[in-house]
Formats: sequence, C-alpha cells, structure tokens
Amino acid sequence: MNRFPAMLVLVLILVAGVGRPAHAETASDAMTRAKAVAIIADNQKIVSPRGIEENVAVPINGIRQALQIRGRDTRNPILLFLHGGPASPDMPLAWTFQSPWEDYFTVVEWDQRGTGKTYALNSEAAMAPGMTIDGMTDDAAQVVQYLRKRFHKRRIFLMGHSWGSVLGVRLAQRHPDWFYAYIGVGQLVNMRANERAGFAFALDAAKADGNAKAIRELQSIEPYPGRKALTVPRVAVRSKWESYYGGLALGRRNFRFDARAWELSPAYSEKDLDAIGKGSLFSLHHLLGQLNDIDFDRVTHFRCPVVLFVGAHDETTSHVLAERWFAKLHAPSKRMVIFADSAHMVMQEQPGRFLVHLVDDVLPYAQRVGDAAPGEVVRGTGIPAGSTAGDHSMHSSR
Repeated sequence: MNRFPAMLVLVLILVAGVGRPAHAETASDAMTRAKAVAIIADNQKIVSPRGIEENVAVPINGIRQALQIRGRDTRNPILLFLHGGPASPDMPLAWTFQSPWEDYFTVVEWDQRGTGKTYALNSEAAMAPGMTIDGMTDDAAQVVQYLRKRFHKRRIFLMGHSWGSVLGVRLAQRHPDWFYAYIGVGQLVNMRANERAGFAFALDAAKADGNAKAIRELQSIEPYPGRKALTVPRVAVRSKWESYYGGLALGRRNFRFDARAWELSPAYSEKDLDAIGKGSLFSLHHLLGQLNDIDFDRVTHFRCPVVLFVGAHDETTSHVLAERWFAKLHAPSKRMVIFADSAHMVMQEQPGRFLVHLVDDVLPYAQRVGDAAPGEVVRGTGIPAGSTAGDHSMHSSR
C-alpha cells in the first residue's frame, strides 16, 4: 500500500506548526475563549473573490442597528433572517449552521431593536419609542430597503423564525413586491392558542413521566393562559417544562446547547454577550403584552409566495397550528416542509435537510429571473436524482 499521501499530510501539519506539542500543556497553551473564537473566525473566513463578510451598524429609525452580511458570491440573492425571541439573536449562533447557506445566498443576520449588538450600541431611552410591533415592523422594512438599494436587488428573500415570523408575516403583507418569497420557520400563528397548546403538551408529558415537580409548577399557573395577560414568570414556567420535554429541540432538555454556542461566536464581543440577557428583559417588558394580541388565523391571503418549514415536534410554536394555517393560505405559490426529527430549532436540528430545502424549494424563485450566481459545471453520466425521504413536503400553486 502506498502510504505517501498520509505521510505527506503529516509532514505538512508539522511544518505548519499545528501538530500537538510533545511537552505537557502550559498556561500559554491552554485554550481560552479568545483563542477559540479566533480559530472559528479563521475557519469561517470568506475568501472567495466575489464574497462579502461584514459586520455593520446602520442608522435606522433613530438608532444604530447591527447587521452581519455574509456570502461567497454577491451575485446570489439576499436572504434576510429575522430572529426569534423577542431579543434572542441568531447572529452569535450563525457560525453553527449558516456557512453552507452562504454558497447560495448572501445571508443577512439582523440584531433587532433591543437585541444583542443593537442593544449594546444604543441607550434604552433611544430604543424605547420604537419598541412596538408596528415600530419593529417598520425597522425591518428599513433594513430591507437598505439591502435592496445597496445590493441593487429588486427583490430579496425574507425568513422569519418564531417571534421573527410575526414581523415576517406583517412585512410580507405590506410589501409583497419586495420579496421572492416569505419563509416562515417555527411560524407563530395565534399567541394565546399557541400558549394553550404548549402548556397542555408540557402538562401531559409531565403526568406521563410522573414528574411531581413539573406537575406542581405547571398547575400553579392554571388556567393558562386563561384571561390574564401574559407575564414573564408565567411564560417562563410553561417554556421551562415544554422545553424539558423536547418541544424546543427534540431530545434536549433546555436551551443550553444554543446559549453556550454564543460564547464562541466570532461576531460577538464580551460586551455583546452581556447585552443578550439585558436586551431580552428590556424587550419582553415592552413587547410581551403586545404579543397577547397576535392572531394570524384570518391573515390567509398573500401576494408573494409562502414557504413554511415546520418541525414535526415543535411545541414552542405549535406545529399543529402552523399546519392548519398553511391549509387555509392563498398565495401565488405555497409549500410546507415538515421535518420529521425536529422541534423548534429546525436549522440546527436537521441542518443538512434544511439546506436541501432552501436550495430546492426557495432558491428557484430567484434563479428563474437570473438573480443567482452561475451554478456548478457537472460532467459525467448516471448521476442519481436527489431524495428528500424523511421530510414531508406539500406544495400548492395558484
């Protein structure tokens, strides 16, 4: 057997100086957050000649709002990601799932008003006047206008996750001509019905598990949500146990797998990380009461295409409510993909399948009008057709 290639790799590693040292680890060798972040940043660096990798603060509606813009070819369409929460940023998580998207889209992560880097850039007094659903929908509109103008795009893709799907639906309703498609991930349809469903799931799971602590804590907030306004302590109990039984991420007990990944984000400084919790409390103070009234049950006519990505086990934003809503939708075209092994965090739970459906079900809307970089050149014969077995896809065109 010819072992030269393996030996060559070993020589290259040693010459590059990245082999493990033979001596015992010293304090200077120990891994720190700064070293880990630098390694990830170097690994994720975009070096393609037509690529873009920027972190910018854009003046929007009286404050500076943080955007991360990444893609390997700016000839590709823009995909604006509206994170959940409120004030749960995806920018510090993007390094865990987003890189493959950047082959096909110029992806924009936006820290909304009151969130993460944007919270750190501004005073609460400056942000407070716009901390309404209407105000933040207008913020989103201004972000879209900035991107359309800067990149000379007539249309872009709009993706809303969880709370971000509230802004996404409202924006797609107001400006359908700006978007190739609206993509709802973990779509929120009706807030109070959603809370009832999540609570019922958690209590049923706790009873089946014989979990006395969970049953006691959940029953302490009954009837939930009832006629009372939503409050942070009551929502926290429901969310704690719904997450514990896999309604947030299938097979996981909590949000720690996400929150710990924030710590290694090349996009976030220590100050930005500290701002996440502060921004969340600030945002919930302003927005939780307004979320009481979110109801899209009768918002069923869209003038742009709609794509829903639904986790089959999502109880954070009820997959049942999303599926029922999809059945009532009227749009130029609509498609729903149900991910069999996901709950609410679909892009992290099944990242490969998420990418496949982004490319197969979303990207063609832009490709049809030439808003995409040239594809790969494939030579040969007998190339098998792709398969999405394991995902349940429904499509309807009108």
